[in-house]
Parts: sequence; C-alpha cells; structure tokens
Amino acid sequence: MSRPLVRSNNRVALTITGLALGLAMSSVRADVVAVVSSKSSLITLSKSQLADIFLGKTQQFPDGSPAVPIDQEEGARVRDEFYVVFTGQSPAQVKAHWSKVIFTGRGKPPRTVSNSEEVRKMITVNPQAISYIERSAVDSTVKVLLQP
Repeated sequence: MSRPLVRSNNRVALTITGLALGLAMSSVRADVVAVVSSKSSLITLSKSQLADIFLGKTQQFPDGSPAVPIDQEEGARVRDEFYVVFTGQSPAQVKAHWSKVIFTGRGKPPRTVSNSEEVRKMITVNPQAISYIERSAVDSTVKVLLQP
C-alpha cells in the first residue's frame, strides 16, 4: 500500500516543481522583441521561422537571403525569455540542442554579444543580422519583426 502513496507523493512533487518553474519563468519577463536593421526589407517572420533561424535549422530568411542570428550571452534574462517565448525551449534545452548539433557537426550556434546595445551595433553593421532585445531598447536603428 505504500507504493500508491509514493507515486502520489512523486506526482505532488512534480506538480509543485512544474508550478515553481512556471512561476520562475513568468518572472523572467524582459519583454523581448525580435529585431532586424531598420534598413532591412524584411517585414515579418512567423514564430516558427524565427525559431528555425535561431536553432540552426535554416540559414535563410523566407525570401532566400542569408539570415545571420545574433544571440545574447547565456544567462541573460532577455535571452532566456527569447528562447522560452519564441522557441518554446528552456535555456537548458537550448544548450542541449546546440551541444548535439555541434557534436554531430551539423552546425554552430549563433554569434554571441554581451547586451542589447551590442545587438543594435551588430545589426547596424550587418543588414542580414537578426536578433532580439528588450522592447525598451528599441530605437530608430532597428525594426521590430515579432513580439510576444
């Protein structure tokens, strides 16, 4: 009879853990938006197209032009929110994904910069670049393609 109790306790523990993770992720809201250069002819992307670019599944925009994804540093709130909101993956899942891709030789992760200011600089220099920044960091140098 102790087995059902153990299973029940495991379910309760898993439920509590799931709720705690959900609350933690909801507090990781940096209000992120996907951006390109204000000079880019690209107008919009779907969530799945954006995810494919940042997960290395495609290296092109829908019009066939090259897409150069720019990531922010691991552990940055805006990066965590971006991957959760736009790819549906946690930071740990993203890290595992790239470990597998690199190990199998199928690609390499996006270039990483330190913050949203660096993202804007990179996008200004390279009109093929795509990234994400906090909504509050949007200025005239970038165009918002997608927001949550």
